[in-house]
Order: sequence, then C-alpha cells, then structure tokens
Amino acid sequence: MYYFASIILMLVIFFVWQVPKNQIENIEINQANTTIEVLVEERKDLKPPAVVKTETNNEQIKVETTISKLVDQVVPFTSQAPFGGWSDERQQDGCEEASALMAVYWARGDKLSKLVAWEKISDISDFELRNYGEYRDITLDDVVDHVFKDYFSYEKVELQANVSIDDIISELNKGNLVLAPMDGQKLHNPYFTAPGPERHMIVIRGYDPTTKEFITNDPGTKRGEAYRYNEDILYEAIRVYPTGYHEEIKKDERSMIIVRK
Repeated sequence: MYYFASIILMLVIFFVWQVPKNQIENIEINQANTTIEVLVEERKDLKPPAVVKTETNNEQIKVETTISKLVDQVVPFTSQAPFGGWSDERQQDGCEEASALMAVYWARGDKLSKLVAWEKISDISDFELRNYGEYRDITLDDVVDHVFKDYFSYEKVELQANVSIDDIISELNKGNLVLAPMDGQKLHNPYFTAPGPERHMIVIRGYDPTTKEFITNDPGTKRGEAYRYNEDILYEAIRVYPTGYHEEIKKDERSMIIVRK
C-alpha cells in the first residue's frame, strides 16, 4: 500500500513539473485582465458628462446652468433728474445718458455728485442734439457710438444681441456692468409715475442667486440705487427701441451693452 501511494505522488509531481511555465503566466494574465476590465466597466459612470441632455418628444434639450455667487458692484448713482427737474425734456428722457454716465464713472473710479450728474446729463443731451440731431429714446447702437465712444471717448463697451438671463449673469460674474433697454411699464416699479416709461434704460450692477434678483441702478427714480428686480420680470421687460421720440418699436429684441473696466 505504501509502495502504491508513493507511485501516485511521483506521478503528480511529474505532471505539475511538466506544465509549461508560459501557460501558468497566461492564466494569471488572463485573470488580471478580466479584473481590470470589470473595474473599468464598473467606474465608467463615475465620470460626469460634459453636456447634460434630456429626451423630450424625441428631441434633445441641452441643459445649461450658470454658476453664480452674490455679485453687487459699487456703482455711483444718479437719477436722470438729479434735482427733480422732470419738466426739462433732457432729464425726462435722460435715462440713457444717466445710465452711461454711471457706467463710465464706475469704470474710471470717479465720484459722482448730484451737481455733476445734472451738468453731465444736460451736456450729453445737448451734444447728441448738436451732432446727431436727437437725444430722446436713444437706441443701443447710438448709446455705444454717440455717448460712450464719442462723448466720453470710452472704448471698453460691447453690444450683445439676443441675450438670455444666463448671458447677463455671466457678464456680472466677470466683473462687468450691463446696460439694458426696457419697457419700463413691465418693471412694475412702484416709484415710477404710473404707468411708467415705455422706453427706459437701467444699469444692472449685480445678481443675487438666493433670491433670483438682479440688482440695478435705475435712473427712473431717486430711490433707484441698488434697486432689485426679480430676474424673470426684468428679463421679460428688456426691449430694444429705436432712436427718436416714441418711434414705433417693430421688433421684439433683447440686447444689452457690456461695460468693462
């Protein structure tokens, strides 16, 4: 019996010794590869997609989110009628001039008193009338070319058309100001003389993501400094109007002026 067991043991040792070394290595490598492939497959979902998409009625809708923190830049304020002289047509229709004035003084770091504001708004209006024939209800292109570039010799301005709420917030996050033309009646500002101006311009200086409000310097009222508007109300009120006194508005356009330091 002992002799028979010894023969079996010798045969087992001989068989194991004769198995090719590379075959053993192949078995180990195949096992390793299998493990690696499983781990990679299991971790594919850990990498966030570059673009998040949803399916609705067989159409792909791109979902974009603008990450924002509270932004509120200190911008010198003036109403368009600094001393309440609303009977002066240059001040009654001076929202564009007042908005540009606030933006330029912010960009240059200058202080703005009531007296300086009154003088500048009147002077800008006279300059536009003398050189371009009109100062009332000035459209965005003319605000950029006539007021910023010609009167103030300030070039760090850009006109952007077809803007979204995210576009406005993005510029504020970059440290820029936004000037936007408005249908003032849609703003529902309780400090406007009812029903409010159909053609108006404001400075957007900040955004509060917690309350979803834009922070503005609204020259249409003496209470307009850091005045807040709900983001949807403000956005729906944006409307480009042509230069001229109450000229017909033929298009529903949402555009803005970006002012950089």
